[in-house]
Parts: sequence; C-alpha cells; structure tokens
Amino acid sequence: MALRHLRCSAARFARSFAITPYPRLLSTTPVSVRKTYDLTPDEVVRELDKFVVGQAEAKRSLAIALRDKWRRQQLPASFQEEVKPNNILLMGPTGCGKTEVARRLAKITRAPFLKVEATKYTEVGVVGKNTDSMVKDLVENAVQMEKEAMKSHYREGATAKAESIVLDILVDKLKTPRAELRNRLLKGELDEQMIEVRLSGRKKDPKMRQDDHLGMGAQMNDLMQMLQRMTGDAQKPAKPVSMRVKDALRELIEEEMDKSINMDEVAENAKRAAEERGVIFIDEIDKLAEKHMERSFRKGEGVQKELLAIVEGAVVDTAYGPVKTDHILFVAAGAFSSSKPSDLLPELQGRLPIRVQLKALTEEDFVRILTETEFNLLVQQQHLLKTEGVTVEFTEDGIRSIAKLSAELNKSVENIGARRLATVIARVMEELKFTAHWRNGQTVVIDEAYVTTQMADLQSSVDLRRYVL
Repeated sequence: MALRHLRCSAARFARSFAITPYPRLLSTTPVSVRKTYDLTPDEVVRELDKFVVGQAEAKRSLAIALRDKWRRQQLPASFQEEVKPNNILLMGPTGCGKTEVARRLAKITRAPFLKVEATKYTEVGVVGKNTDSMVKDLVENAVQMEKEAMKSHYREGATAKAESIVLDILVDKLKTPRAELRNRLLKGELDEQMIEVRLSGRKKDPKMRQDDHLGMGAQMNDLMQMLQRMTGDAQKPAKPVSMRVKDALRELIEEEMDKSINMDEVAENAKRAAEERGVIFIDEIDKLAEKHMERSFRKGEGVQKELLAIVEGAVVDTAYGPVKTDHILFVAAGAFSSSKPSDLLPELQGRLPIRVQLKALTEEDFVRILTETEFNLLVQQQHLLKTEGVTVEFTEDGIRSIAKLSAELNKSVENIGARRLATVIARVMEELKFTAHWRNGQTVVIDEAYVTTQMADLQSSVDLRRYVL
C-alpha cells in the first residue's frame, strides 16, 4: 500500500512539472557525434576507461554527479534552484589517478574545469591568494573555451576574408591574374612570399594574473580587465607590417575572428557555463586537516572556513560580472596518509557527501596503463623516436619488466603511483634517445633483457634517491 502511494505521488509530481516519470531511452547516436554534455553515465565511464585504468567506483561517482547536473537542467526553472550538486571527496595514495580521472571527465564533457591546490590559499585579510580566486579562474577558463568555440564558428568566413585581403596584395605586387594566384595560394606555393599587410594592432585580451601576493592584487586585476573590455573596441591605427604570406594569413584570420566575436555574449555564455557545468578540483585538501602541523596563516581551519563559504554557495564578483557557486561541482581529493576526513570541519564534511576510496595501483595496473590507455607513455616514446627514423618495438616481457620494476620501487622507496612509470621509462630510453640521431632506419626492440641491462645500476644500487621524483 505504501509503495503504491509512493508511485502515485511520484507520478503526480512528474505531471505537475510536465516531465515523464519513465526513464528516458538511451540514445543510439555515436558518442563522437552527440553533444558530450549529454552523455549517459555508462558512456562517460567507457570514455574514461580509454585514459584511466581501474578506479571504477570513482568513475561511476563522477559520471553520476555530472549526469545529475544535466538532469537538473531538464527541470522547471522554479525547481532547479532547489537541487544542489553532490560534491565528491576522493581519497587515495598519490599517483592513483585522482586528478587524472577528474581532468579527463571535464575534457570529455567539455565542461569548464579548474584544478587548484588547497594549500595555496589563505584567509581573507591575510596576504596571499583568497579562495574566491578559484571561481574567477574557472570563469576565465570558461571565457577561453567560449571564445575558441565562437572562433571555430567564424573561422570559415574569417579565412575567406583573410585570403581575399592577401590576394588583393599579391595581385597588386605580382601583376598576375587573381585566379592563378588563388590556386597557387591554396597549394601553399606562395607561403614564403614576403608581403606588406596592415594589422590593427588589437590586443588579444590577455589573461590577467590573479596569483600575485599583494592584498588588493585580484581586485586591481578585475578592474583592469573591465576597463580593457570597455575600451576593447577602440582600435589602434592599422600599420603596415612585412611578413610571409602564411604568417599574414594566420594573423589576418585571427584578427577577423576577433572582430566577429561579441565579447558581451562570450561573457554571458561563459558565466552560465561556469555556474551550470563548472567543475573545480581541489587537491591536497588533507593538508588542511593535519593535526600536527603548525597553525600558520596559509593553512588550517581558517582556509577550511573560506572554502566552506565557496562550496556551500556564494556570489563571487569577477571581471565579467557576479557568478554564483551554488551549482558548481566541487571535487576534493587527498591522500589522507597522516590525517583522516573526519579531521576536516564538520560543515565542510557535510558539503562533500560522496566519498570514494581509490585503490593503490598494482603491477597489473601498470601493465594495463602501458598497453590499454590511449596516448600512453610507450606510444609517446615510439612517436618521438619515429621523428628521427627509429622504430621502437616493446615486447610483452619488456612491458611487464617495466611494470614490475616500477611496482617494486614504489614498495621499497616511496609509493608515487603511476608517476613511477615515467621515471623508469625515462631511464630505460635514455641511451637510445641519446644516440637516436645516428640510428636512422634502425628498429630497436625493448624486451626484458634490454630493460634489465639499462636498469642494472638501479637494481644493484643501495642508494635509490637519484631515481625518486
């Protein structure tokens, strides 16, 4: 009876907001074609699996949290404000993938993303970086993303206009028919031709630094940005510049795209994206909870209180206008080796309701990292040496030897997780990279014997500090 009443209530609730109580059918459109922000949780996890090995629980939690943000946007406007994001606390040893899984998630979904370190912030009124600067930096990232999106929209028209300007100059200089010059231009035959073009000299809206250590630095930067935007339409007189055709085309295309972009529209879209889809990753939050540390101005309860104000919802004044943090997804992370989550302020703990324990990486995980992920370290080495005509082949026993040695070093020296792979691979490839310039056309096989030879001094050395990152 109670279950039937619950179902009826859910149905009435859904009808009152004009949404269906039934689950939406999964889209059959390929992931690469659909809007990445519309990805379902299982699709997000599959995309993350291409870059991050293991940590299934963390992937699921992040995918669900992001999908909840999409679900919220499907609700009526009057109800959206009541739905708060479930912020996440990731716990696990260094190098296990905490940062990478959050960074890849934001990249896959094209959401504004910012990674910060909790230890860099100070309390309000103390010399240093205030916590609200993370929101300002997030908005800056969103502005850059929006500008790039608009540039891609206007690129075709800007390219045509830039080519027309260059052709006018070339026709006047070379006294050659325009059609012939156009064909030569498209083929790249005129790339090195020197021409004189007029550029407006318009500044490219540089990102202002907000990480200075002056008390009023961030506020002054905001003021400078606002003044720059207000006077952005004031063009400097065009001046003739001598440059190659390919350089002139690049500069003219950028200039034409900048002219087409409406910065007011960019600012509004960026603020909305930061508020609705933004993700802020706060690393090393465990350092704020360590009991044994001295209560300095830069760490401790004071910074936790400032973070709490941002995480639970505040309005931050930025160079592009006020931004609300109520619906930004906050992902905090820490190793918690000398502290525990319960050492954080109770209020801050309550604002991080989803807790995920990440596992330390094993030898098998290292093998998978080197073989299953896209653009892995071994593929990078192969492509780097291919530029000098050297073909590198990694055998199965060679890969396993690298993984085994990395795991052993993590146990005997210090556990730095997957970062150990970069140290070992750099050592294995050192001799080959040093002599690659005269190995053109050769094929080098990296097997277990090769790895053992290159790492012999490391395996027999008592003092391993040289190889610790």
